[in-house]
Amino acid sequence: MQALDPGARRAILEAVDELRAESISMLSRLVRCPSTLGNEASALNEMARIYEGLGLTPQRIPTVPEALEGHPGFSPPLIPYDGRDNVVAVFTPRETKGKSLTLQGHVDVVPEGAADMWETPPYEPAIRDGRMCGRGAGDMKAGIISYVTAFRALQRAGLQPAAQVQMHSVIEEECTGNGALAAMLALPRTDAVIIPEPGPGLPAMYSAEVGVIWAWVTVSGRPAHVRDMQAGVNAIEAASTIAAHFKEYESQMNRAENIHASFHGVNHPVNVNLGTIEGGEWNSSVPTRARIGLRVGVMMGNSAAAVKADIERLVAKAAQDEKLRGAKVKLEFKGFMAEPCVFDMEAPIVKLAKRHFTDVSGAALRDYPSAGLTDGRHFVLHQGTPVACFGPDAQDIHGIDESVGLDSMHDISRTIALTMAEWCGVEKA
Repeated sequence: MQALDPGARRAILEAVDELRAESISMLSRLVRCPSTLGNEASALNEMARIYEGLGLTPQRIPTVPEALEGHPGFSPPLIPYDGRDNVVAVFTPRETKGKSLTLQGHVDVVPEGAADMWETPPYEPAIRDGRMCGRGAGDMKAGIISYVTAFRALQRAGLQPAAQVQMHSVIEEECTGNGALAAMLALPRTDAVIIPEPGPGLPAMYSAEVGVIWAWVTVSGRPAHVRDMQAGVNAIEAASTIAAHFKEYESQMNRAENIHASFHGVNHPVNVNLGTIEGGEWNSSVPTRARIGLRVGVMMGNSAAAVKADIERLVAKAAQDEKLRGAKVKLEFKGFMAEPCVFDMEAPIVKLAKRHFTDVSGAALRDYPSAGLTDGRHFVLHQGTPVACFGPDAQDIHGIDESVGLDSMHDISRTIALTMAEWCGVEKA
């Protein structure tokens, strides 16, 4: 890996600066796509147009459960995949001199929640105090635009990478990771991956991430009129009783002896979240059925299979609670069945990105062990490919008035541009 020529470096940084306003416009168009689960088509089509604007040919890569279900990175899907193909583009140089690189990001976003609580509508991007607000602005559409801007900056500077560069726009990072898995397996392995995921609201490089399991518990009780409620079994109360049994498990998993060294100093990294609850028919009827959705973290040193078995035992034990007498309990696993992952902080791509970030921003990317997860695990666990996972300053992701710092996005664009140029090498466009 040869150091970047000072003239090329200057030209690339000037090009990123010249593209700043255009990158903000591009982000606005992408944020306007309401790409929640099952509705990703508009964002995927937008990414296809963006790749075409780079002079690349977009390719559609389907997510086929039958082809993936035997893979250890596969998670049980929530909905069908028809019409939701991942979009990728591959750049090939005239002569390969450097190392190949994947630039990866997800276009799916979580639901906006109570839209009336947003200061401005969640899919109408608004800029306030140097930040773009909108669902998905931070997680992670700004990161995608950063890697696109980085590639365009090289072109504007009269250069192009001297190695293969893949760009992946994938679905379901927020619920299965199957889109990333499908795209990864469909294309040749590269020498490194950059994923510009947002960090904890400050400059950070992911150093580790927990695994995640989604579990669904359906309780069928016995309906009755409220006047005779003691004769019935309240399914909502029964489901809440089962959820309560997970709090003791959560406390146990967060004891010091169960925390991996990569998470030392992190308060409460293993979280159990009661994310959804639905059920009941009528305010004056004892509800027949209730369904709860749980998200359970998996710490390094543990495995998804082991935690799945823990969940099965917990639910079976809770079903014996006196409050559930006469109720029927059904447990399902759909969505995340994801393993925890430790990233190699000594990997050359990580060190290179950290160096260039400090050079362009004057700040440092701190190591960040995350209580959430990214698509980076697929590349590390199933390909042995080093991943540099770092992104713009995002706030209130998955919350109300999600936003991303535009200065921070600009710094990430400059960092990726310089990192790509040095990692891949450059040739004249």
